[in-house]
Amino acid sequence: MERTFSSLPQAARAVVVDAGRICLDLFKVMVPILIAVKILKELGWITYLAKPLAPLMQLVGLPAECGLTWATAIANNLYAALAVHAALVPDMAPLTVAQATVIATMMLIAHNLFVEGAIAKRCGVGFWGQAILRLAGGLACGMLLNGVFSGLGLFTAPAPLLFSPSSDDATLATWALGEVKNLGLIYCVIAALVGTMRVLDALGVTRLFEKALMPFLRLMGIGGGAATITVIGLVMGLAYGGGLILHDVQKGKVEQRDVFSAISLMSLSHALIEDTLLMYLIGATMWGTFVGRLAFSLVVVAVLSRLMALLARPQAAV
Repeated sequence: MERTFSSLPQAARAVVVDAGRICLDLFKVMVPILIAVKILKELGWITYLAKPLAPLMQLVGLPAECGLTWATAIANNLYAALAVHAALVPDMAPLTVAQATVIATMMLIAHNLFVEGAIAKRCGVGFWGQAILRLAGGLACGMLLNGVFSGLGLFTAPAPLLFSPSSDDATLATWALGEVKNLGLIYCVIAALVGTMRVLDALGVTRLFEKALMPFLRLMGIGGGAATITVIGLVMGLAYGGGLILHDVQKGKVEQRDVFSAISLMSLSHALIEDTLLMYLIGATMWGTFVGRLAFSLVVVAVLSRLMALLARPQAAV
């Protein structure tokens, strides 16, 4: 018992340091984006930039401004997109929990495409194919969730926003102070996520989650070795899973047909625990960000795997 308590300060320090390192990299991207958004708002250009994205947002029942949130996620990371979302909130009508869940799920499916697409390409899967899959998948899943939520009248309450967006008439100093507070909140969230993931791993929760997912992957035709790695990617993230897939592909341990299915599934759904928790910041419910996203991804990749198998049969026969 004494040994456990003596290690707690060391574990806490490790979480603080790791969160600081993560935030340092994130803030290098986020701060310029926040300044750019502020300048665009002051110039009154936000509305004009959002107009081309309005038709897509209408398909999923969202305000046009949410298109900028999704575009930021696509080009950057989720934290940058959340910061932009908070900055745009004063310009939008209040979102419901259903709407927050739709934009959150779209961001979770399609974000950081350039970096994560490069990881997929290194594993032998086409960059543009994965990009199209994730963009189309994000839009399709958003439409499905919007249809279900609207049709059943679910999650109509206002979405709580844990960020504190500055008002339109705030001074530059007030705005800067508000954004510093938001960045501090992001640090606290990241530290909490890092600590939570370590606790869940120590308690064996992540291993139980992996075992629960394994039967679904085998039903989809993903082989044993690739299935194990895919589960790691689903839980921990595409960088982890993709790195392991690449390692095993180079050693000839994973068949190419399994690589496509595994990478596609990880592209549509990864970091299921961490990213799902993150979306609570904008009031999203896990019925979309976790359950809906995972179910959608499993069905899509199951269909794609069957199609790939059918297309490969004539070639094998020849």
